[in-house]
Amino acid sequence: MTNQDPDRGTPETPAVRIGARIRALRAVRGMPLRLLAEEAGIGKGSLSELETGRRNPTLDTLYAVARPLGVPLAALLDDHDGATIASSGGAADGLVATRVRVLRTATMVTEVYLLHLAPGAVRASPAHVDGVVEQLTVLAGTAVIEYGDQRVELAAGDHLAFPADQPHSYRADAGMAVEMVNVITTPQAGGERQL
Repeated sequence: MTNQDPDRGTPETPAVRIGARIRALRAVRGMPLRLLAEEAGIGKGSLSELETGRRNPTLDTLYAVARPLGVPLAALLDDHDGATIASSGGAADGLVATRVRVLRTATMVTEVYLLHLAPGAVRASPAHVDGVVEQLTVLAGTAVIEYGDQRVELAAGDHLAFPADQPHSYRADAGMAVEMVNVITTPQAGGERQL
């Protein structure tokens, strides 16, 4: 069933729901649009279009917005398992993340995603909020993960846990796509639950 936008009387799209979450989180924090746009490194007009649902969000943009808001990615995405989002390169030349599950407790948000990285694609991720840890398990293909001054190559069956509160990247081997399970744990400051 599709949610209705009461102001427009039309079906509410995922972009509208995500935009509303961003706007609500920004309002709770008393953060002006200009400041969030500046801290996220995106244009004020782009952020405004994102908040109103006139711009489809990419994974890159959502990560950029999540950090200054101090929330995990799950706080911005559609709140259902199976939701997918692509990096700005799209499915053909980037990363597609499919949400498997999100668990929320008073002290932690645990997000589980199935990641598909196209052959030769590189996904650079900005630092997440303080204390975030990512755990990757490669299901198929070969990936190179870089974080801090570390560079780790993972093949099918390999697992890596690393601090994701610093810039990091995933790169697929040029000859084959990579499929990975990504578990992201984000501590909740003061036991605060996210929207």
